[in-house]
Amino acid sequence: MKKTKRLILTALACTVLFILNACSNNEKASTDTTDKREITYAASKDINDMNPHLYPGAMSAQGMVYESLVENTEKGIKPLLAESWEVSEDGKTYTFKIRKDVKFHDGEPFNAEAVKKNIDAVQQNAEIHSWIKLSTKIVSCNVLDKYTVELVLSDPYYPTLVELSMTRPYVFISPHDFKNGGTKNGVTGYHGTGPYVLKDHKVDKYATFEANKSYWGGKPDIKKITAKVLPEGDTTFLALKKGEVNFLFTDDRGADSIDVEAMQQLVSSGDYQLVRSKQMNTKMIVANSSKSESPVSETAVREAIWYAIDRKTISKTIFEGTETPANTLFSKNVNYADVSLKKRGYDIKKAKEILDEAGWKVDGENGVRTKKNRPLAMTLYYDSNSASQKMQAEFIQNSLKEVGIELNLTGEESTSIANRRATGEYDLLFNQTWGLAYDPQSTIAAFNSDSSYLHTTKGIKEADELYKKIQQVTVSTTEEERQNLYADILTIVHDEAVFIPITNGNVTVVAPKSLKKISFKQTQYELPFEQMKFD
Repeated sequence: MKKTKRLILTALACTVLFILNACSNNEKASTDTTDKREITYAASKDINDMNPHLYPGAMSAQGMVYESLVENTEKGIKPLLAESWEVSEDGKTYTFKIRKDVKFHDGEPFNAEAVKKNIDAVQQNAEIHSWIKLSTKIVSCNVLDKYTVELVLSDPYYPTLVELSMTRPYVFISPHDFKNGGTKNGVTGYHGTGPYVLKDHKVDKYATFEANKSYWGGKPDIKKITAKVLPEGDTTFLALKKGEVNFLFTDDRGADSIDVEAMQQLVSSGDYQLVRSKQMNTKMIVANSSKSESPVSETAVREAIWYAIDRKTISKTIFEGTETPANTLFSKNVNYADVSLKKRGYDIKKAKEILDEAGWKVDGENGVRTKKNRPLAMTLYYDSNSASQKMQAEFIQNSLKEVGIELNLTGEESTSIANRRATGEYDLLFNQTWGLAYDPQSTIAAFNSDSSYLHTTKGIKEADELYKKIQQVTVSTTEEERQNLYADILTIVHDEAVFIPITNGNVTVVAPKSLKKISFKQTQYELPFEQMKFD
């Protein structure tokens, strides 16, 4: 594995050097040639539909344009478009005082009426938002006066403010952009209240955002941001070397546009800096427990796969130690996730024993185990635009072969993989938890969501009990009760090995050395560009 990777990287380096040397000295690029108040970042895919009440759009782009009532920070929920709020004693009514100095990008005033129209628009399409439990709790949104709005719930729901702070769908677009009084069938424009305004968009080429001169939080120092669509790998690396782009960051698939070695080369040039966030999420393999015709529907098979994966080597050789080995669905720093769970380290012998006991016998001819004339074979789907996922998939394929499992690999676009997850047309696929800002409640709420992990969980023997506890935890009113319920939930899915953790991921930024105030939000999907400044 190491030797193969070294040869690939050496070949890539030689190719890059040849191309660069072929360029004239006058064409030699540097980040110094860029406008000191502009950022052009490499994006592996188009920003897509920027309707904030639907899901095709790039969250990194939507986060620049739209805002929520409150913001999720490292220190807890803070005011954003709402200056303050109160919660009723029964936990069912939230009353928000709205900022009075905010306008949408098209000049329309942001007020309580606009809040109501947006929340009503989201609720008109509640089925698509079922993974967010808040969408099933909202009874009404009422205007009390011009700058006061009331949100009424059917039950107390402790993650309400957290889910209102998400990048989507409870963010605000100008009512003038609504189509037929709503947003579920599309919108006519993309005017939010955020620090940047979408100015130009050429599908699969680029999107340009300009600083909002009337932003209530003050005009951003970075006056223009361009998302340029480029293939991941050497194309993006060369674009950075030549100054065609001057910024990149981990996208909303959890993938980096270039590998660690390429990042280090850029830093060594003296033009760029590398900044990483703390651990944000867990990268994992999701197993389809409900696919009865596949061996992966067996707990023993899933557990054997878990034992057969060498996470330490993946962390060291593929991620150069930038991502740490993960042994549970959530890292211990996630709320309610510090739970005592069965330890499963890398143990090939144990994996073989589990398969032997489950009746999967080794075929003497090709080494693939069989049971009742059925081969122990399955398919792992990975993002074809992610070099790291492809490398992990190939590494895991070789590891599983050692224990008698035939793993076929298929690379597809991220949208195709998301569709497979929703329809259940998969054995195994790569995915990641929602991250610090959302977990554990958001990932867990998706366990019984049609659009997310329903097929992952519904085949396990304790599925009904799992779903019952998920329902209970969302309406729990005491900390002790929540801790106990989350412990039970995490134990069930851990014992069933339906979410097989690989590494704990973070957000990586490669930026000009002169760019200051680079920081991170609690989400792994967006960056606070409005806080950044050049020397």
